[in-house]
Amino acid sequence: MISIEALDSFDGVLRRRALVELCSRTSFPEPTTQVNLHSHTFFSYNAYGYSPSHFAWLARQRGVGVAGIVDFDVLDGLEEFLDACQLIGLRGVVSLESRVFVPEFATRVINSPGEPGIAYHMGVGFPRAIQHPLLDQMRRTAEQRNRELVARVNTFTAPVTLDYDRDVVPLTPKGNATERHICDAYSKKGDADFWRRKLGDCPADSAKLQALIRSKTMKKGGVGYVQPGKGSFPLMAEMNRFVLAAGAIPTLTWLDGSSDGEKCIEEWFAVAKASGAAALNIIPDRNYTPGVKDQKLQSLYDVVALAEKHGFPIIVGTEMNAPGNRFVDAFDTAELKPLLPVFLKGAHIAFAHTMLQRHDGKGYLSDWAKQTFSTVADKNEFFVKLGHDLSPNVTNQELLTRVK
Repeated sequence: MISIEALDSFDGVLRRRALVELCSRTSFPEPTTQVNLHSHTFFSYNAYGYSPSHFAWLARQRGVGVAGIVDFDVLDGLEEFLDACQLIGLRGVVSLESRVFVPEFATRVINSPGEPGIAYHMGVGFPRAIQHPLLDQMRRTAEQRNRELVARVNTFTAPVTLDYDRDVVPLTPKGNATERHICDAYSKKGDADFWRRKLGDCPADSAKLQALIRSKTMKKGGVGYVQPGKGSFPLMAEMNRFVLAAGAIPTLTWLDGSSDGEKCIEEWFAVAKASGAAALNIIPDRNYTPGVKDQKLQSLYDVVALAEKHGFPIIVGTEMNAPGNRFVDAFDTAELKPLLPVFLKGAHIAFAHTMLQRHDGKGYLSDWAKQTFSTVADKNEFFVKLGHDLSPNVTNQELLTRVK
């Protein structure tokens, strides 16, 4: 009998076999209003080591209504996740996240702390894996950035040093390592006494130690840090063109409204929209404190209201790339409960888009959608209803019937 741990094997054939066997002996609950469309997998970094199959399995077991994965700079988990969703009857969405340069905000911090002009940015609802020059460039650039980072940090940690190919690359199924992988590798190289000498008082908890290593050596002020700027990442407009060409939805991201850039909320939306963005991603957990009504919470309500005004579907999730991240948000809290209908709309739109684009090329931003709907509100209403009603196992014929 295959164990659930096999779902996180780096062997894709074994993962699929494990998923099929687990499904054959499991009864799943009915879907609920829980959604998480922003979970990283082990193809970039998941704090619990979850593969796309494992995340899909857990989401279906817990009654998540719509689930989505997102990885940095790659779409390596796309086909595995969407195939898993079809097998187990889960509404699924695949996204990609990277960083971009925004010339209009070159002197203002947006949502990458301490880095003016740099923004985290996404494509949501990729219908299938593709080959594209920008996708190849993002992977190569990320690897080169990591190798240079390790070389700089090694000068500080010597004689405890990393060999990138031997110590870091094997931590990921397809070599797409992140800073978190690098921190994990460093934390295992040195013992507690070594890190205490290097960093001062160190926590015994391994996750907290990795966070401290990252903060002290790789973030601003650390020996490994290099301030990014124009040329460090693609332009937002350039990434949006790639996302559109791939059949996905260009999506701006929101941190918490405290930066100079995010305080200019109307301008931020205008710039993003002009370059092709049509949706918004929020990580709710970092936008409120339970029981506290403060500026952070008000900024959350403000950005949701502005997204609604522009007709931007809102994509939410918990990241799951750090220990302690929830599997799904606490939508029953006083702070999030009023926003749940908006978040559900975004999830259903993203799912309906994925299915229509994957099966018939008639997604949310397709030529068909432009010709069919006279307003964004009409389009959103159609995609919300479709996403709510569609089965994850919908046939091509059923989809064609619905979009005639």
